[in-house]
Amino acid sequence: MTTSTLDRRTGLALMSAAIALACVGALTMLVRDRWHPPEIKSAEAARHSMTGEVARAAGARVMPTDPRLAVEPKPEGPKRAQPANPF
Repeated sequence: MTTSTLDRRTGLALMSAAIALACVGALTMLVRDRWHPPEIKSAEAARHSMTGEVARAAGARVMPTDPRLAVEPKPEGPKRAQPANPF
């Protein structure tokens, strides 16, 4: 029983396609959690969830962050250079 070169190439191509599809499926399952934004809880909600329980067990407290200032202070350090004039 002899097989032609076309049959061997077709078989290899089908095996390559099946492996590629399996790899795409595996990679899709690995990165699917990055398609959704993270769930951000308020401090009050975190206090009564597993986060709060773990924090209390470690001796920490869950507190809300300080609100931003209405007027932010200017950053320290040298001033930025002006961009070059392209003309």
